[in-house]
Amino acid sequence: MISVAVITLSDKGAAGQRADTSGPLIAEMLSGIAEVRFYDILPDEREQIRNKLIQYVDRVDLILTTGGTGLAPRDVTPEATLDVVEREIPGIAEVMRAEGMKKTDRSMLSRAVAGVRGKTLIINLPGSPKAVRENLSVILGAIPHAVEKIKGDPGECAR
Repeated sequence: MISVAVITLSDKGAAGQRADTSGPLIAEMLSGIAEVRFYDILPDEREQIRNKLIQYVDRVDLILTTGGTGLAPRDVTPEATLDVVEREIPGIAEVMRAEGMKKTDRSMLSRAVAGVRGKTLIINLPGSPKAVRENLSVILGAIPHAVEKIKGDPGECAR
């Protein structure tokens, strides 16, 4: 079972002014392949996000963030993530944007990133539940294999 931390990034959510529906949706979608061990709602503050990511690295196999990937001035999740990751995995964000383009041209505006720090996979997801469902469903099948490889599985990658 993959261990997971889910971090929702929302100023209003952190202030208790908006209910988070994206974080619980992520947990629901991971049911059967992963266990959410940590769940936080943080404001869109780069240093707080960075510190929380570092806190969870090596405590879980996968960190999924939701929110803060757009163009608004306070959308700093990708920058905080890039502060933390040691190796980027551009294909994850690329496939999410490519699939999203089939539904809306606004998908190209996502600045989501994915990468690895230590033996932990970190992936940024959008903030809206609809976009979370669409993006996570596209990458969900690859996550177990990615986690195995990050942890050092020597098996072949070919199918």
